[in-house]
Amino acid sequence: MSESMVSRRQRYWDLRAAGNFIGGGTGSGLIVTASLAAVLGAPFRAALILGLAAIAAGLSLVWLEIGKPWRAFNVFFHPRTSWMTREGIVAGALIPLGVVAAAVSSPALALITAVLAVGFLYCQARILRAARGIPAWRQKEIVALILAAGLAEGCALALIVGPRDGVWLGLALAAGLAREAAWRFYRTGLAREAGAAKILAVFAAPSARRLDGLRWAGLGLIAAALVMRLSAVAVPGLMISTAFVIVGCMLVVLGGWGMKMLLITRAAFTRAISLPVVPIRGSKKSHAH
Repeated sequence: MSESMVSRRQRYWDLRAAGNFIGGGTGSGLIVTASLAAVLGAPFRAALILGLAAIAAGLSLVWLEIGKPWRAFNVFFHPRTSWMTREGIVAGALIPLGVVAAAVSSPALALITAVLAVGFLYCQARILRAARGIPAWRQKEIVALILAAGLAEGCALALIVGPRDGVWLGLALAAGLAREAAWRFYRTGLAREAGAAKILAVFAAPSARRLDGLRWAGLGLIAAALVMRLSAVAVPGLMISTAFVIVGCMLVVLGGWGMKMLLITRAAFTRAISLPVVPIRGSKKSHAH
């Protein structure tokens, strides 16, 4: 078998590409959480602005990755066939509308922005799903994983910049558990695919297990904080609960970012090509490989 047919790690998408999925996911989750806060009458502008900034930062990283950055405008010319085009179009409406929603403190505009944010995150998930030559990305379970991861990161980060009562703690905990379930279903589906040994080895490596531990430790701290809040603990207990929330949310977010970095950069092996029959030049016959 020639060397070009062997599965190898792709090198076109690096940490900057991973940064787009990190910023897009976290930003979208923040915007969704902010819109829910707006509907419930809670403060939402800080989370909304931070979410817009995260999406813009992620897109900027992709722009910097392009050899000739001004060619990025070509992405808007293929809406019928390209999920990248759809991502760019949605972002073009999402960011200015979100800025206006934050400026005028409009719950209605914040809610519309959240709908666009979900669409933006879905486009990002489908970008990965469309990469047929990368088995780690083409799994159908990756769409749910990217959506759940974005919501978990956004809900956790919103607790740091917004309200921290029982409702928001419960939402962050539920979103984090949903992400872990999606991560488990993704790896289960991947294990059923032929030639996934290299990818699964990346996810079973010590660095990946440490990231798993970070995420679960963060969820444990959020759960402990939720129990303390529901138990109406005294003032010192509230201070401890606040510390649990901040540290736990940071672990949840950082663990999720690390998971995406592994998925985009370390686990992205190309699909190996198998030729059961190899043609022989100058002969009408072939032999089995």
